[in-house]
Amino acid sequence: MNLNDVHRGIQKNRKRKRIGRGPGSGTGKTSGRGHKGHKSRSGYSRKPSFQGGAMPMFRRVPKRGFNNRWASTVFAVNVGKLNDCFDDGADVTLEAMSAKDVAKGTFDEVKILGDGELNKKLNVSAHRFSKSAEEKITAAGGTVTKLAPKRTPAERVEALKEAK
Repeated sequence: MNLNDVHRGIQKNRKRKRIGRGPGSGTGKTSGRGHKGHKSRSGYSRKPSFQGGAMPMFRRVPKRGFNNRWASTVFAVNVGKLNDCFDDGADVTLEAMSAKDVAKGTFDEVKILGDGELNKKLNVSAHRFSKSAEEKITAAGGTVTKLAPKRTPAERVEALKEAK
């Protein structure tokens, strides 16, 4: 092998394949599409879910439960987690929780749940509180502030309609 053999046969701009130009071209008559069938027709395109005419997977698999696309996503935070992350007398707001990685991700509302012990006086503001969480926060000498929901169900439906 010589150095000038390295690039032999490699073309920078390859000529386009001329189909349907007689039997001598190798792609004449059926233009490389075979005989008959869907794929031979013009304008053919296959759906991503098409499985050769067999019953598609999404129809074979049973459907379970339901998905409410208008429901608000609620992020749950336990009282015990607040006790670990915040100092005595601190204001626990949504911004403070996200800064301390207590409330992560995207959500519509935050709910404080009563799992764990709370022995610090905290001023907690969130959208929802469980009864036990509310009792534990007030028993420790803290305050509970309920925030208005980010969006009402009607506003969520309206936003979905606008997105379409």
